[in-house]
Amino acid sequence: MDLDTPVFAIAAAAELAGMHPQTLRQYDRLGLVSPTRTAGQSRRYSMRDVAQLREIAALSAEGLNLEGIRRILELEDQVRTLSERVRELEHALAEELLNRPGRRVFAAGSAGDVVSLRAGARTEKPNQVVVWRPLSRG
Repeated sequence: MDLDTPVFAIAAAAELAGMHPQTLRQYDRLGLVSPTRTAGQSRRYSMRDVAQLREIAALSAEGLNLEGIRRILELEDQVRTLSERVRELEHALAEELLNRPGRRVFAAGSAGDVVSLRAGARTEKPNQVVVWRPLSRG
């Protein structure tokens, strides 16, 4: 079971979050937490939903109103999405740089394995040999 699997009925999720089930219904109506619905339209909450309910409770206890909480959750989701995109772009850039001719550096380990390194990077083990082709100036 992962964090996004909807397994908890509203009563169980409310108990795990330390809230009343009616509060969960209100948060669903306001869009603060959006549980999955079954074929019979019953709400099913995941562990991620329960964690978000706990975060809402903590922010509420600090004195934030529900609109402020909604905005914070929206911005946190945006940051998470953008962070994932940055990681994807960093990976794509690293792959592009490694695949450019004349830009690749390889290390050979004692076990005979070959590992691509970034230009200017040092090997991890002192018994490795680095082979490179100097950049042509021209």
